Amino acid sequence: MTNLIQAAKFFAHYFKHYKLGMAVIGLFTILATYFQVTAPVYMGKAIQEIANYMGKALNPATRAQASLSQVHTAVWFFLLFSLLMLVAQLINYVMQAIVSSNSVNDMRKGLFGKLQTMTIRYFDAHQDGEILSRFTSDLDNIYNAMNEAIFQLFSQGVLMIGVLWMMFHQNVTLAWVTIAATPISLLLAYLIIRRAEKYVNLQQDEVGHLNGYINEQINGEKVIITNGLQAESVKNFEDYNQRVKDATYRGQVWSGILFPLMSGMSLVNTAIVIFFGGYLTLNGTLDRAVALGLIVMFVNFSQQYYQPISQITATYNMLQLAITGAKRLNEVFEQADEVSPADGIIFTGLKDKVELDDVHFSYQEGHEILHGIDIEVDKGQMVALVGPTGSGKTTVMNLLNRFYDVDQGVVKFDGTDIRKFNLASLREHVGIVLQDSVIFTGTIRYNIAFGKPAASDDEVYAAAKQAYIHDFIMSLPEGYDTVVNDEHSIFSTGQKQLLSIARTILTNPDLLILDEATSNVDTVTEAKIQKAMDNVIHGRTSFVIAHRLKTILNADKIIVLKDGQIIEVGTHQELLAAKGFYAELYHNQMVFD
Repeated sequence: MTNLIQAAKFFAHYFKHYKLGMAVIGLFTILATYFQVTAPVYMGKAIQEIANYMGKALNPATRAQASLSQVHTAVWFFLLFSLLMLVAQLINYVMQAIVSSNSVNDMRKGLFGKLQTMTIRYFDAHQDGEILSRFTSDLDNIYNAMNEAIFQLFSQGVLMIGVLWMMFHQNVTLAWVTIAATPISLLLAYLIIRRAEKYVNLQQDEVGHLNGYINEQINGEKVIITNGLQAESVKNFEDYNQRVKDATYRGQVWSGILFPLMSGMSLVNTAIVIFFGGYLTLNGTLDRAVALGLIVMFVNFSQQYYQPISQITATYNMLQLAITGAKRLNEVFEQADEVSPADGIIFTGLKDKVELDDVHFSYQEGHEILHGIDIEVDKGQMVALVGPTGSGKTTVMNLLNRFYDVDQGVVKFDGTDIRKFNLASLREHVGIVLQDSVIFTGTIRYNIAFGKPAASDDEVYAAAKQAYIHDFIMSLPEGYDTVVNDEHSIFSTGQKQLLSIARTILTNPDLLILDEATSNVDTVTEAKIQKAMDNVIHGRTSFVIAHRLKTILNADKIIVLKDGQIIEVGTHQELLAAKGFYAELYHNQMVFD
């Protein structure tokens, strides 16, 4: 019930933007329902008039009075109301298509917009495929349900109200007979729906896990092929796929029972109406012509009365998928946005120093990664963070531009807690070159100017030259207009890194973060990247994470981290002289170099 209420609020939020369209849908739903429930009345009148005509025509005394004019009138009204019902339904379907397509479009834009405001924590905790399934599987289910189930739910609800009103208006006794079996039908539907809901929810969760696994395997296909793990990859896929299949099978079975069950109850109900109508006729309670017309009328009413129940149960699986989809989308919309103070200080650039004062941090509560880190860096200094994997180097970087906020302590720029700065202005002055460079679909010029779209061609060329990638770009047939993407890139890993450095140079940040920029390249490319890094670092305050210690020999300060704590601080020469952890690390690397 909670999921249903949340889903109703979710859809109402988007439907409220199309009040005129919803009003038109409501109006024509009511008109279509009125025409639909009124048509059987004229059918019953036609049967009644036919019976009266036959009674008079077969009696010699009244044969001259027999006339079919009333029959013709009733038939014409029946046809007119049936035609008007079809016209109203057609207009309704067109408006429903317009509202549903526009609403889903708004959902898609809202979901993507929400992702752009969320914290990095969410992306670190969820697989790409699982996030992507919100855009594909869940939104597709919602769109299908809007077209075929959600508006149907409304129109069928109105139809049921209309049928009830018309039945009790025509004959109270037969009306009670028609609805007598309703509690049994609703109880059966409720019991089945409870079972189906469990497996439909499970189905969507398992689809998300499957998408995440597929995405992971596709991204790692080279590693899988290199290690000959294709068979194991397929086996694991089959395990994920089997869980989807099992959940889908159970959900479909339980959902599929509903429609035939309700259709059977409709037939039983129709038989009860015919039997009771015949009983009233034979016992003389009603005139036979009137009774015959009422029986025909209530047979139609009985079918119309069960039509909403049958239709809703027929589309239940679709509705449940939409409810689950709305719940999964709501989970995203309810995630916390990045926090930027309402009246935040506009950060105009680093003027003095960067400080980390007694910083404690944990990605998961109870598992602290940084334990009381103290770092002070003056403007223009280059600081290197060194340490084994898992020591907290990248975590420090994540705190400097507020990918994450500290649990305890404070990160300060020029003596001001960075949480007090306007987030956009802070990020404008912090540049990052990540270990894994990203190429966006578009031209090379577009990729370099990604952080500064208004950059002139001369600025783009200058940045590329400083990053030592200009000559390679100019060797391409289309130069800077060459279209690239991350999957089918013409760049090597090192060239991607140089392009990423050019992108950072163009934004001209005050504070620079280089996260193991040379860790995945050969020695020749490393030398090029090192030269490009020297260009981008020059005159800027910079934090560099490096596994290859020879790239940070000229650092103003080297901070050695281990198990989330600072164990050594100094220049390269000072740390070598101390003969501690850094010296051991350096000498071990030099043996292999």
